[in-house]
Amino acid sequence: METDDAALVERCRRGDMAAFEPLVGKYRQRVYRLAYNVLRNNEDAWDVAQEAFIRAYQAIGSFRGQSAFYTWLFRIAMNVAADRARQRAAQGRAFGTERVDEGDWDRALVDQGAAPDDAAARAEERERIRRALARLPEHHRTIIMLGDLEGLSYREIAEVLGIPMGTVMSRLHNARKRLRDALGPLLALVLALLALATSSVEAQQVVRFGTRVVLAGETPPPPGQQLAPAGPDERLENFLPKLRRLFRYKEYTSLARYVAEVPVGTTQRWLVPGDRQLEVTPQAVQNSTVRFRVRLVRGSRTEVTTSIQAQAGNPAVIGGPRHGDGVLIIIVWPNP
Repeated sequence: METDDAALVERCRRGDMAAFEPLVGKYRQRVYRLAYNVLRNNEDAWDVAQEAFIRAYQAIGSFRGQSAFYTWLFRIAMNVAADRARQRAAQGRAFGTERVDEGDWDRALVDQGAAPDDAAARAEERERIRRALARLPEHHRTIIMLGDLEGLSYREIAEVLGIPMGTVMSRLHNARKRLRDALGPLLALVLALLALATSSVEAQQVVRFGTRVVLAGETPPPPGQQLAPAGPDERLENFLPKLRRLFRYKEYTSLARYVAEVPVGTTQRWLVPGDRQLEVTPQAVQNSTVRFRVRLVRGSRTEVTTSIQAQAGNPAVIGGPRHGDGVLIIIVWPNP
């Protein structure tokens, strides 16, 4: 395991939640790419990436460092992506629909200025690619992605997929041979387009932000109240003096804290105390300012709905509904 990763993992295992954030920043795009190449859907891929990081954080105590941290993380991501793919397939069968794999190929290969003969040739190429990919088994598509796109070694692929290294070598050889036999010179184009499609999706603007749900009141929270995970929260500590000036309560207790990273326009949802659901959607970014839409829902009733701007040093602060003997306060920080 890389030295930096090992140190961060060890801090996480000692309960330092902040140490996990650099690992998220380092591997988020690679985990997202894995999910996207399995699911071919931007929002599903981000959901899977976030779920993979959540599971990794929850299981960090069981990670013994016998492999690289990222191969352990990638294996979690592949399992979550496979679960999501099975769920989508089951939903498709239930509604009588069928998912069309590799739907981006037509758009990627279209040349609007092509002559009729060129257009016909390109249509034939698209059909050959579609047939070749459709005939490739899922385990072959996966191993092409890990080996040729992510650049993992045979040993690392074996760790991610949980299979012997000999099986990796055999599958990768057979997958490449099947594509080469079917596509000939088009094989290089296929791999290039896979990389291009992934990088173009990555270029979409992504917002990373943190959220705190704080209980403000005149007395401490009652015993049994759900609280945020233990550990330092320097950002909230530094902001408390301003919070006290704004609301003038005696006690401020952190009930929940979250970090998210989503494309603009994508809604992140969390469950918060009181059987509520918090929804935060980054709507637009201009320089260092982010406009968020924030909703707090309890059952069928919307308790808070607002659009508000925030900056890294100037978070959005929203007074919420009563909770017990106090009130909820929602704070949203865009990360620098």
